[in-house]
Amino acid sequence: MLIDEIRSLPNSPGIYQYFDKFGKLLYVGKAKILKNRVKSYFSFTPTLAPSPKVGPRIHKMISETTHLEYIITPSEADALILENSFIKQLKPKYNILLRDDKTYPYIYVNLDDEFPRFDITRKIVKGKNIKYFGPYFRGGRELLEALQMSFKLVQSKAALKAKGSYLPYQIGYSEAPLISKISQNEYSKVVNAAISALQNPNSLIATLTNLMTKYAQNENYEQAAKIRDKINAIKDLDTKIEVDLAKLEDFEVFAMNSCQNMICAVRFSIQNGKISGVNQNITNLKMNLDNDTNDAYKQIILESFPVDMPVISSKIYTLDKFEDSGLVEEILTARHSKKFSISTPKIGEKKRICDMAGKNAEISIQNYLKTHDNELLKEIKEYFSLTHTPYAVETFDNSHMFGKACVGAMIRFEHGNFIKDKYRHVHLQSKNDYDQMREMLIERALRFDKISAPDLWIIDGGQALLDLANEILKSSGANVDVIAISKEKIDSKAHRAKGAAKDKIYTNLGSFLLATNDKKLQFFQRLRDEAHRFAITFHQKTKKREDMEASRLIQAGISQGSIAKLVKFYGNFENILNANFDEITKITNKSVAEKIELIKK
Repeated sequence: MLIDEIRSLPNSPGIYQYFDKFGKLLYVGKAKILKNRVKSYFSFTPTLAPSPKVGPRIHKMISETTHLEYIITPSEADALILENSFIKQLKPKYNILLRDDKTYPYIYVNLDDEFPRFDITRKIVKGKNIKYFGPYFRGGRELLEALQMSFKLVQSKAALKAKGSYLPYQIGYSEAPLISKISQNEYSKVVNAAISALQNPNSLIATLTNLMTKYAQNENYEQAAKIRDKINAIKDLDTKIEVDLAKLEDFEVFAMNSCQNMICAVRFSIQNGKISGVNQNITNLKMNLDNDTNDAYKQIILESFPVDMPVISSKIYTLDKFEDSGLVEEILTARHSKKFSISTPKIGEKKRICDMAGKNAEISIQNYLKTHDNELLKEIKEYFSLTHTPYAVETFDNSHMFGKACVGAMIRFEHGNFIKDKYRHVHLQSKNDYDQMREMLIERALRFDKISAPDLWIIDGGQALLDLANEILKSSGANVDVIAISKEKIDSKAHRAKGAAKDKIYTNLGSFLLATNDKKLQFFQRLRDEAHRFAITFHQKTKKREDMEASRLIQAGISQGSIAKLVKFYGNFENILNANFDEITKITNKSVAEKIELIKK
């Protein structure tokens, strides 16, 4: 019983998890003392009930809780890190989910190199005298390319080794020290000028504009258009807000704003006294917010400074005070071996910038509500009694040909757009549709720490695959809704005609047959068809590659029977070619193993 679980809680730091009667994760929290924290949610007389001191959202959560689990940690800081990880991976119903899976790039230069070159990184680069610029929330690659067009820099490792003729040097695109005989002192002047340009990106626009005009005059409109796009990207780097501080300071500003069940976090990166980048993160809370800025601030700040990321500034200012700021300081200081400070200014320039960030968050929510039509998604949530409004949806499909070239595919749809950098495909070992889907879904569930769980899974299949998906999600602890869509069968063949297919929808509440012009059905069909397209494309590429690899083995004198044995054991040709001699000998014979060794050479 829940009351017994509460009474048995230890006096230790850790995280606690609340579950409902269906085993779905409702909430993850951290505590300095687990027993005290969890007890504060409840009233124990005359019966176990939500405490009258909690807000309406937490009251509803506690009313749904039937079971709790906990994990003890060495310290409260460790509990906060674990809590943040669980929220990101498992998407509990009642936690705020300000999540951004992107890792933003930096431009860096190693000034210890004999002839330093500028490059892009998303992680810390080894070296004592490395200078970073960023993070670039957009336009980082374009800025680097613009820098390389404006200054004759060493562009690659090949340029350092080039002798005699070297085309990039000859056309003025890249420096080549062994050819030009430029001294380190002269080259350092070019590097310093490039560094100054990175600190003021708009200074590059004049050079790029002249180059664009030259290309246009020579009727090289394609190159002119590319440079135009780079100019626009550089212009977009700067926020429309012009802030120049008297001091050349570096610091970060975070602000939160919420309205109409939306919460927006805004981050300003200030470098050399100017706002160099603005990033925002908008989340639909799905229920009313009741004073949870503490959770929102600690979550977004921890995610903004992940492990192995460069840190330009460790000084952070927030619009609002939040309870765990000292704990977040402690974690970030330990994580980056650099003293972090978090404070909330009351007056002065820093206060004005924090207010500005807060106003941007408010405006961003207003613009979001104007430009995002969420009525269909809300209708889907209500109609199918989903836990979440499906703003983020993942759809799965498999493809194979008579058990060969078996692949699985997942597509991601967020706020009206297909997010192609979050598409994933895998090679599958299983030969039937059910086991292939099991393999694919387990693979996805194990990677919720890489790409956060969505609001909804759409499975290409019927009741059996719906049950399978629910089973996998339950074992993972992730709070994700599931529907399955089964293609209409006509004369034993799947009918996919757009706008005419009478597909069947399966949910945990039962099955649905919707009219072919129903927008809800068309929404599911659109995502299913995109997943099918992605799966088929990958299958065709895999099949073509496997046919080529099989052809190589046949040409080497290996029989079809031996090839079939190897494929059955290893799953694919890549694994066969990576296998060791002795193992192949045991599966087939020494002669086959020798022929494969010759192919490798």
